[in-house]
Amino acid sequence: MPRYAKATPDDLVIRLTVTNHGPEEAPLHLLPTLWFRNTWSWGRHSERPGLAAVTDPDGDRWHLIHAHHAELGSYWLAWEGDPALLFTENETNFERLYGVPNRSRYVKDGIHRVVIAGERSAVNPALVGTKASLHYRLTVPPGVSASLLLRLGNLPHEDPFADAAAILSARASEADRFYAPLAAATADQRQIQRQAFAGLIWNQQTYYYVVEYWLTGDPAFPPPPASRWRGRNADWKTLWAHDVLSVPDSWEFPWFAAWDLAFQCVAYALIDPEFAKEQLLLLVREWYQHPNGQLPSSEWSFSDAHPPVHAWAAYRVYQIERRLTGRRDRLFLKRVFQKLLLTFTWWVNRKDLQGRNIFQGGFLGLDNIGVFDRSAPLPTGEVLEQADGTAWMGFFCLSLLSIALELAREDSAYEDAATKFCEHFLYIAGALNNLGGLSCGLWDEEDGFYYDVLSLPDGRSLCLKVRSLVGLTPLLAVTTLEPSFLATLPNFARRLDWFLRHRPELAALVSRWEVPGVGERRLFSLVHGERLKWLLSRLLDPNEFLSDYGIRSLSKAHAQQPYRLTLDGTTYEVSYWPGEAQGGLFGGNSNWRGPVWFPLNVLLIEALQRYHHYYGDDVRVECPTGSGRMLTLWQVADELSRRLIRLFERGPDGRRPLFGQRELLQTDPHWADLLLFPEYFHAETGEGLGASHQTGWTALVAKLIEQQARLGSPLPGTIP
Repeated sequence: MPRYAKATPDDLVIRLTVTNHGPEEAPLHLLPTLWFRNTWSWGRHSERPGLAAVTDPDGDRWHLIHAHHAELGSYWLAWEGDPALLFTENETNFERLYGVPNRSRYVKDGIHRVVIAGERSAVNPALVGTKASLHYRLTVPPGVSASLLLRLGNLPHEDPFADAAAILSARASEADRFYAPLAAATADQRQIQRQAFAGLIWNQQTYYYVVEYWLTGDPAFPPPPASRWRGRNADWKTLWAHDVLSVPDSWEFPWFAAWDLAFQCVAYALIDPEFAKEQLLLLVREWYQHPNGQLPSSEWSFSDAHPPVHAWAAYRVYQIERRLTGRRDRLFLKRVFQKLLLTFTWWVNRKDLQGRNIFQGGFLGLDNIGVFDRSAPLPTGEVLEQADGTAWMGFFCLSLLSIALELAREDSAYEDAATKFCEHFLYIAGALNNLGGLSCGLWDEEDGFYYDVLSLPDGRSLCLKVRSLVGLTPLLAVTTLEPSFLATLPNFARRLDWFLRHRPELAALVSRWEVPGVGERRLFSLVHGERLKWLLSRLLDPNEFLSDYGIRSLSKAHAQQPYRLTLDGTTYEVSYWPGEAQGGLFGGNSNWRGPVWFPLNVLLIEALQRYHHYYGDDVRVECPTGSGRMLTLWQVADELSRRLIRLFERGPDGRRPLFGQRELLQTDPHWADLLLFPEYFHAETGEGLGASHQTGWTALVAKLIEQQARLGSPLPGTIP
């Protein structure tokens, strides 16, 4: 196990500890390695860095490795003990891979060949190169630990380890003090929270991808095939990424994903709001955002469409920083708002094919939740009118509205933008609630649920009755306006009043604007009244969406009643799979047909809190449906939070649901408190699935823990 502690920003102490947990004495080869990323072989950077062994002043032993780089300067690595020094070049073994001569006698697998095959000639006896390992041969008795110290810094130390223990201890104490103010009810929750944050920090990574370089190839090598100019990402020639980014997982997914990043930043804001803001601003900078306004999705395909959550994340980070520090960073909001106006326009122009405010466009991230691959053309020219696509745009509108109103507090010019997003939200709401001219509406009166609609080439419409998060997404588009806002923004209030009076059919569909709620607040929502009750009864029904561990992505009703559609001789089926997929799926290997996913659960919790902000304690719903237990909407949100947190907590039997039947993780004292933050969770057992170590958005559990411990029951006038 490595432990790292900085003496200064450029001086790092490292303690490596290995423990023999087996019953017998065992040999171990330990190879701490220092290397330079190869930037010199491809024809774009000519200056070559170097590593070289340095003797002590008496010249009788090697005691340092000097690393020199033209931009980074000099660093020195010191170590304990007397390891063998293995030096080579960090260059590909072309002879082994491709049968062509190597450009260097010593190549990157040379260290491997020494350790595994004893091939001493594979490393440089002059002890110079661009990659070096310290080769320790240890013999560790059973139950015993062995530790080694190393130090890497920009200055050599006469006695590099004299203060090493003090530095490690000081940094550990500082970390304890850093996390202590974050609220958590129990020691177990504090451990969950801290490991979630630690995972986010660990998953910061330098991400370097210049699309133009990838398209044109490296100057020192043959040009790439012409097909590359027609492949994925070929139309993102302006993307030039060379930044430290928060990635879903620096080991398995070492690239940013815009949809994941938004949720990661909201969790990050509790410990480092500046970094969270910088991340959100990066994706709207001109070297990431496409000139047409689209935000890049992920390296797999920048052009994929993810749900537009960037504006929500920016406003939530702003709110969290304001609560923690009292600072209102309106400059951040202005910068992100101006660029997201372009993104909003891209969505309107590209994903509303018929100009009716009914949106399409895939949504990678909910890849396989529906009947068809929504990121690909449909079989014979059909158009999929998406209930969630339309709702996501309503959500986007309200997020931009919230930002515009906040900025209008100090700059009345933003009142115009606020009015624009109010009106556009109302048009979207009208379309969602079947003022869009569809013969089969997105809302089904008989089922009390929103469904996607398939528009056929002959003009008919077919309702795809799959009960999934698609139909619950309209719940997310909700916000309240404080009376103080309306009093201080008279132009906005006057224009909004005019619009609502002249478009009463829209006002009646989407809000209780004319009926003040708690504290004289006004409500904007896609769902209210009877439709809200219908959706909540589905949401909180254990036989549909409510599991012991959160909200399922697909109704459990489809376990016994799979949805089937036959179109042009092909039958499509959607069944309830609470864990890993039981059949082939489009859109990747992540299953959205039943498991619990953190991001949508957190958005649903926040939506319920906002509804409570308007309705107060007077509105209560049955939770779970059929139980007779009546809860306020805040209490429902609290209950969902508890179920999500429970995934990680030790139960009365001492077991954590996310570890499932993996006994090593459940019971071994060396593993049981080393938590994983999986991609998604089995809806019936709570077992963690998918990428098991993808802290990413699952780190939102830390925010839920903090919020529950800090607030408990709702405070008047508080949106957490």
